[in-house]
Amino acid sequence: MERNFPLVSIIVPCRNEKHFIEKCLDSINNQDYPKDKLEVLVIDGASSDGTSIILSKLVQKRLNLRIFFNPRMVTPISMNIGIRNAKGAAIIRMDAHAEYSNDYISKCVQALFSNNNVVNIGNVGGRVAILPSKDTLTARAIAFSISNIAGSAGSTYKISSNDKPIEVDTVFGGCYRREIFEKIGLFDERLTRSQDMEFNMRLKKTGGKIMLFPDIVVNYYPKSNFREFFVHNFWDGVWAVYPLKFVKMPFKLRHYIPLIFFLGLFSLSMIALFWRPAILVLAVSIVFYFAVSLCFSLGIAIREKDWRYVFLMPIAFAIRHFGYGAGSAWGMIRLVTPQNNGGKS
Repeated sequence: MERNFPLVSIIVPCRNEKHFIEKCLDSINNQDYPKDKLEVLVIDGASSDGTSIILSKLVQKRLNLRIFFNPRMVTPISMNIGIRNAKGAAIIRMDAHAEYSNDYISKCVQALFSNNNVVNIGNVGGRVAILPSKDTLTARAIAFSISNIAGSAGSTYKISSNDKPIEVDTVFGGCYRREIFEKIGLFDERLTRSQDMEFNMRLKKTGGKIMLFPDIVVNYYPKSNFREFFVHNFWDGVWAVYPLKFVKMPFKLRHYIPLIFFLGLFSLSMIALFWRPAILVLAVSIVFYFAVSLCFSLGIAIREKDWRYVFLMPIAFAIRHFGYGAGSAWGMIRLVTPQNNGGKS
């Protein structure tokens, strides 16, 4: 590694990221990896907020930066555009909504190529530190709801406390060996979301390993207000179910827990219209949910020494769970309707 640095291709799909794209590219530019061994490919998904103007200015200043245009505006197409134009032995997806420590790329490459004790590594990544997008109480509550086990559904890269590398189902972003794409193909362009999970399933099915290295850390900034947070979770929920229309490989149970919860409450509500005792069962279920939510919220309030979280965190958790569950229910409906795409992303 010290003497032989492979060429690395960084792919950054983006759309309407004027507040984050320059910070993201700055963090890439500040990497300790040799600049002559890096190429950065930004694929702009027809941004309408001024992101394209920012990129056109940046590309004039940075020799290793190339800009591509994706009029179809969905992430897997942007990724495939980047992969087809990439020259590197390693291909790393980096999110425009994130910032990276200056040793992120070097650690990813070292993990991918230098861990001889683990065979067949095809993809590596690290832990994600969920940080508030703005310095507001709501933005902080949203960040806490995602990074807490009650809102992460056991997603290892968000909550893992392991100090040793572990094999996982998926990682944030991902650093791939180039030959993986030559072996199993590119990302499925029918999937507006969940394309990384589907790709990693294919990777594992062919014997490849996905490894999480805890010393690799990414700072990620989620939505900053409850309306956008709900919309984001809703469409995440849709794409936890709708890919089954195209891909006959089910995701993990954790992706369906909000759906089961949502359908349970909805079913009880319908039954209660005709059978009064169901109202009591429904009420007890809702009270139990909010009691559990309140326990987690209280723990966060004590940790942060701010009692306002006792009232705000249950709202954030409810938006996370109900938004995702409602989206999954809508995804089920779309499964049985004759539509060719998943719609909005």
